[in-house]
Amino acid sequence: MSFDQNLQNILKHHQDLSDKLQNPEVLSREDYIKFSKEYSDLGTIVEVINDYLSAKCEYEDLKLLLSDPEMKEMAEEELIERRKTLPELEHKVKLTLLPKDEADNKNAIIEIRAGTGGEEAALFAFSLFRMYQRFAERHRFKFEIMGISETGIGGYKEASALISGTDVYAKLKFESGVHRVQRVPETESSGRIHTSAATVAVLPEAEEVDVEIDEKDIRVDVFRASGAGGQHVNTTESAVRIVHLPTGIIISQQDEKSQHKNKAKALKILRARLYDAERERLERERAKERQEQVGTGDRSERIRTYNFPQGRVTDHRINLTLYKINEIMEGDIDEITAALATDDEAKKLARASF
Repeated sequence: MSFDQNLQNILKHHQDLSDKLQNPEVLSREDYIKFSKEYSDLGTIVEVINDYLSAKCEYEDLKLLLSDPEMKEMAEEELIERRKTLPELEHKVKLTLLPKDEADNKNAIIEIRAGTGGEEAALFAFSLFRMYQRFAERHRFKFEIMGISETGIGGYKEASALISGTDVYAKLKFESGVHRVQRVPETESSGRIHTSAATVAVLPEAEEVDVEIDEKDIRVDVFRASGAGGQHVNTTESAVRIVHLPTGIIISQQDEKSQHKNKAKALKILRARLYDAERERLERERAKERQEQVGTGDRSERIRTYNFPQGRVTDHRINLTLYKINEIMEGDIDEITAALATDDEAKKLARASF
């Protein structure tokens, strides 16, 4: 089937849905809801297709006018413009036809852990956590801290937060991976540049309808919450540790004074991890031949380097280098996230068959 035939079939299907919805009395409630959603979802695609097909018809009409001496000059001028816009419209159509990541419109749970590099890695983990907090503020997203494990001099061994808003996961899903920093630590008297790392995991927030957790599959332990250095934050057993027996995943929460609230937070993180693990499993099954995992990020390799002496940030997946490290550490990462999304679209287009 040709590309244009495929587009005509989509337009016909959209019209068929419209015809069915004109007679709701002959439809069941389930069918009416199903057809209405499908009709609505196709609306944007149909609009883009019509723009493309209309421009293509005009292009063919202009070519016919070339044989008319009186219209030839005007037709040649407009054809130049059409030759430029037609490929752009075709590209736009193909982008709208690409399968959408069902998690794109979800909120995101971000988890950051200090990696190699000791205290400097923990300080970098703190800087990254702050960077994403600033990013959330720029976009007016809600940033809810879920848990922080601090070190003695202000670094983070690990930290997690729930970022809520429109299409949060779509904007941050390519941040998963190993982030490396090169800078002179404040504690370094000789001025030597140190290299350390932190890992970032971005998980789509999973609702109960996405992942059902059987109570028989979890073990819940309660213990006293403690702070840095082992001091007890309180004398009640409010901290919660949840062990998911089938997978061995362990989640601990102690930020809240209420055992109930800590358990709720731990379950939210567990649900997100199980949902993400299932998405990755399905992705591997669908594309065993691919080395990368589309839409999840490769968490086993270094993805980005923050070089403070040179003032640059380099994303190694797309060979993008920006010399504005201060702005980026203040949450201005949109240029990077947009470039990663465009690269992902290009890869998907290369694999697609229309």
